Amino acid sequence: MHSIPETPQPPHRLWIKNPLAAFTANGLDAGGGVVVSGGAIAEVVGTGTLPAAPCDDVFDAGRHVLTPGLVNTHHHFYQTLTRAWAPVANAELFPWLTNLYPVWARLTPRDLELATTAALAELLLSGCTTAADHHYLFPDGLEDAIDIQVQVVRTLGMRATLTRGSMSLGENDGGLPPQSTVQDPDVILADSERLVAAYHERGDDAVIQIALAPCSPFSVTRGLMAESAQLAERLDVRLHTHLAETLDEEDFCRERFGLRTVDYLESVGWLTGRTWVGHGIHFDDAEITRLGAAGTGVAHCPTSNMRLASGTARVLELESAGVPVGLGVDGSASNDASNMILEARQALYLQRLRYGAGVRVEQALGWATRGSARVLGRDSLGEIAPGRQADLALFTLDELRFSGSHDPVAALLLCGADRADRVMVGGEWRVVDGQVPGLDLGALIAEHSTAARRLVNG
Repeated sequence: MHSIPETPQPPHRLWIKNPLAAFTANGLDAGGGVVVSGGAIAEVVGTGTLPAAPCDDVFDAGRHVLTPGLVNTHHHFYQTLTRAWAPVANAELFPWLTNLYPVWARLTPRDLELATTAALAELLLSGCTTAADHHYLFPDGLEDAIDIQVQVVRTLGMRATLTRGSMSLGENDGGLPPQSTVQDPDVILADSERLVAAYHERGDDAVIQIALAPCSPFSVTRGLMAESAQLAERLDVRLHTHLAETLDEEDFCRERFGLRTVDYLESVGWLTGRTWVGHGIHFDDAEITRLGAAGTGVAHCPTSNMRLASGTARVLELESAGVPVGLGVDGSASNDASNMILEARQALYLQRLRYGAGVRVEQALGWATRGSARVLGRDSLGEIAPGRQADLALFTLDELRFSGSHDPVAALLLCGADRADRVMVGGEWRVVDGQVPGLDLGALIAEHSTAARRLVNG
C-alpha cells in the first residue's frame, strides 16, 4: 500500500499592517505595510492597498514607524565594561588607549560574554539587527574570544560580522599596545583561518560572518597587514581596520612607513572593495577619489569622533566619490553607548555642522540602514523591498518627547527616539513591547556591573 505524499504547506504569511509611517531606504511606498514570509519580505504594500494574496496573521502597526533593521558597522563589544571611566573621560585617542590597554588585558571569558551580551542587547533594543564587532584582544585565557561572541549572537537571534582582530606590534617594537596584548602573526593567521572555516556563512540569510581585522597601523606589523589581505582573498572574506582616525595616526604612518594612511593601505594590498575602515576622517581630496574608485567602505562613528575630539568625516564627499558609507557606534568606552538610532541622530547633526541644514533626516537613516549594509557587503539587508531579509524595526511615538511632532519619520531623529518597541530579525520577533524575550535584563546589568568594577580595580 502506497502512502499519499503530503502536500507542502505554503510559507506562513504575516502582514505588518498600515504603519503610522515607513522609511524604506529606497523610495518604495510601504504605507500599507509589508508581508513577511519565510524569513524574507514577500511584498511591500502601498498606501491604501491590500496584500496581493491572503495572510495568515496580521500585526497592526498603526502606532509604529517602520524602518529596516539598523546595521552597525564598527564596535568593540568588550568596551561596555569600561564606560565613563574617570581616568580617560577627558582624553584623546592615544592617551585614552594607553590608559585602557592594561585594564582590557585583564579580560576573562565570562567578562567578554557579559560585555558582548550587554552590547548586543543594547543595540537590539535600539532597532539594530546586524552588528559588526572588531575584537582584537586575546590575552592568555581568552584565545576563544570569537567563539564566545558567536554563541551570544546566536542566543539573541541577531546577525553579526565578527572580525578576528589582532595586534602584533607591541611597545617594545615601536607600537602602542603593551606586550601582554600582542600575538604572534602565525597564531593570528591560523586562528583566522580556523574561525572562517568554523563559522562563516554565505548567502542572503547568513547569520554569522567572519572578517579579518588587524587593529590599526600603530598596533600591527606591515607584514601581518599584507598576509591578512592575501588570506582574506583566498578565503573570500572581508577586511577591516581602523584608519585615518586621528592626526596622531597620520604622523605615526609618516614616521614609521614614510606614507600617508591611504598610501599605506594600498602598499599592503588593502585598497580594494573587500575592505572597510573604521572612522576615515583625515583623507584629502585625492585619497577620497582613490577610496571611491577602489570601493573601499567607511564606518562613520560620529559620537566617538566627537568624544575623543578626533575630527569629522567628510561623509558627503566620500559618498559622491563612490565610497560606501555606513554608521558605527564604535567602542562603548569612546561613545559610551551602543545605540544605533541615537547614532543616526548624531550623524545627522555632525554632518549638518560640516555641510549645512540641507543634510536630510532620510540621508542619516540611509547611512544607518542601506549604507551600512553595503559597507558590510550585505545587499540583502538594510532596506524594505521584496526579497530582502525581514529585518525590521518598529518605533512608537507615544512618549512626551514626541508630543506635538508632525512628521513621524523625522521625529525619530529630531525628537530623539532611543528605543524600539518591536524588532524582527529574519521574520522572528526579537524585541516585543520594548523587551528582549528570554533575557533577564536586571540580572545581566547586575553581573555586568560587578565585572566592570573588578576589571578596572585590578
